[in-house]
Amino acid sequence: MKIPHRVVLIAGPSGSGKSYIAQQTGLPVLCLDDFYKDGDDPSLPRRNGQIDWESPDSWDAEAAVEVIAELARLGRAEVPVYAINEDRRVSTRLFKLADSPLFVAEGIFAAEIVGECRRRGLLAGAYALRRPRSATFLRRLARDLAEQRKGPRVLVRRGVALLRAEPAVLRRQTGLGAEAARGRDVLRRVARLLAGHPPVR
Repeated sequence: MKIPHRVVLIAGPSGSGKSYIAQQTGLPVLCLDDFYKDGDDPSLPRRNGQIDWESPDSWDAEAAVEVIAELARLGRAEVPVYAINEDRRVSTRLFKLADSPLFVAEGIFAAEIVGECRRRGLLAGAYALRRPRSATFLRRLARDLAEQRKGPRVLVRRGVALLRAEPAVLRRQTGLGAEAARGRDVLRRVARLLAGHPPVR
């Protein structure tokens, strides 16, 4: 069966500019952060007695793939809306692709589903954003403070830890099948993909 829509996955370390680059493509954008598990989910991983939100196990990969598959087939799906400052899903919304043959799904755990999306024939491309680590640190801290995701001290400690872990994050994401690329290169690749996919009628 021909699948009318395909997904471009954009991964990368926290603060690497995934949301910005996704918006710059001009394609519909699915935020994969909305598939985090609720804070009271007993399956959440823990480290030093605290929930480990940096672990892929804090995220519902199966639900994300099912929504992507539904979007690819039907061009629309109900998607969750997650409040990070409350650690829970607060509502759902209808997400539509209209006649776009491609859509973007972006998030820190996007690389975790590269293999499954490829196996199902849903994947158009997969990229892991890379940029200077200091720039990522400052961008992430400014974003998290502006959005009041956690208290300032927590955010600074988290930012330093993520700065140190960033090379390992990129190694994991490329190992899972995402291509390491800078933002401008991702935009060029997506433009070429789009040129080869006519609008869905």
